[in-house]
Amino acid sequence: MMQLQRWFKSPSVPLYQRGMTGGFRLLSFAAVLLSLTIAQTVSTSAQERRAKLRISNAGFTITALPLLAAKDWGIFTTNGLDMEVILMQSALVPAALTQGDIDYQAGVGPASVNATMTGFATRAIWFSSDRISYWLMAKPQFKTLESLRSKKIAITGLGGTVHVAFLLALEKLGVNPKDFVLVSIGGQQIQQLISLESGYVDGAMLSPPVTLGAQKKGFTKVLDVGAMVDMPGGGLTTLARTIQERPAETKRVIRSLQQAKDEIKKSKPRTLDLIVKLLRMDREAANETYDQFLTTLSPSGIPTRVGMDTLVKAVQAQGRHVGRKVAFEEIADDRLATEVAKELGYKIP
Repeated sequence: MMQLQRWFKSPSVPLYQRGMTGGFRLLSFAAVLLSLTIAQTVSTSAQERRAKLRISNAGFTITALPLLAAKDWGIFTTNGLDMEVILMQSALVPAALTQGDIDYQAGVGPASVNATMTGFATRAIWFSSDRISYWLMAKPQFKTLESLRSKKIAITGLGGTVHVAFLLALEKLGVNPKDFVLVSIGGQQIQQLISLESGYVDGAMLSPPVTLGAQKKGFTKVLDVGAMVDMPGGGLTTLARTIQERPAETKRVIRSLQQAKDEIKKSKPRTLDLIVKLLRMDREAANETYDQFLTTLSPSGIPTRVGMDTLVKAVQAQGRHVGRKVAFEEIADDRLATEVAKELGYKIP
């Protein structure tokens, strides 16, 4: 955390301060006008070059890697942005965006989509990943999905993203979810691995780097759930008003994150250094996590209708807004991400 603390800004110094005597020199009317004109021009130019912004993130995990890279590698600065990264619980973000306490949320998921469906004027505008990296892993004697029928499988929260992804994967395979006993185990991923080791469950939905530890202990990979489901992970959310009133700035934020993602894909050694430094993994775990993370990345970052529909299903699986039909435009805006992708040379249909 000491490494991350340098990203938090101290209160800004007032732009104008009185002199020791509290008085001001008298200037001619023409000089005042000239000074104001120059100051306004300089201020506007400086603001355009280096806007001061705040972006929130729920936690520094692998899904936050493009955000961490954009900050640590100076990509925000290169794009004329002075970006402050704020750790904030997802439940607090919609109000913080609305009140202007933050400008952007580094994330697109069930929580952000639920906030939009509840009435907050927010939109998903960029995807980091369009898949999640989760495997169904099991005890060594279970090699296939069929062999796990009627067995207990650990899930991090029934009705959550991972649960919905698992159900969608089973649906694609034509398998009935009722053939399995799903057990909700909260907390960190390691808790599910412990439950698997203890024999409390027979299988568990795990993600890197916990999957590496599970494989070392002899547990088997039964199903790559993430590869089967279009489920966004990470991304960018902001107010519809911000998109409308500050499109150039918003595009620079999107461009920074997309460029960071591209650099992550091109520069494995540099990215491994970042993962080890900021996410506190050893080199072997970082390598495994990196390889899995690459398989999840959205190439262009443009929000997709399939991905957003999946998030709506995740929200409704939690008993919220059940039966409601939601148009893509109500929860997402892909225009600026499309413009950025084209400017960066992506071939967009």
